[in-house]
Amino acid sequence: MKSTIKLSSIAIPPGGMHLIIKVKINNKSARLVLDTGASQTVLDINRIDQFTKQKKFEKQNGHSSGIGGTSLESHLFKVDSFQIGDFELENRNLILLDMVHVNDSYKMINKKPVDGVLGGDFLKIFKAQIDYGKKIIILNKERKKKNKK
Repeated sequence: MKSTIKLSSIAIPPGGMHLIIKVKINNKSARLVLDTGASQTVLDINRIDQFTKQKKFEKQNGHSSGIGGTSLESHLFKVDSFQIGDFELENRNLILLDMVHVNDSYKMINKKPVDGVLGGDFLKIFKAQIDYGKKIIILNKERKKKNKK
């Protein structure tokens, strides 16, 4: 099975851009930056109240590192449902980080904030193919094979 998802882009001066993908987290819409360089999918801890009533999160051992090697305190958040295109994953752990620096940068260029980053963990699960020219991502999911008796 395949699912093709339209992406939007945000121009990042001078000459850069971020691709944005819309997903659903616990049945609520979220905007994530598509980041092939991020090892894991991350949600902004400052925006998590949109997706859960939970207030305390399990602190992750060690720290996550951002671009430039900056050490960031991280927490784990188990989402009940993560829907991307036509596919849904249940009971997945995501990383919570403070992404204030990203959203402050967006604010400076008059762009809407993002809720997180879609990283390599999900891109790998779905064998993602990104077409930058068409601004689409194609996700692939193997069908479960029926056992022959």
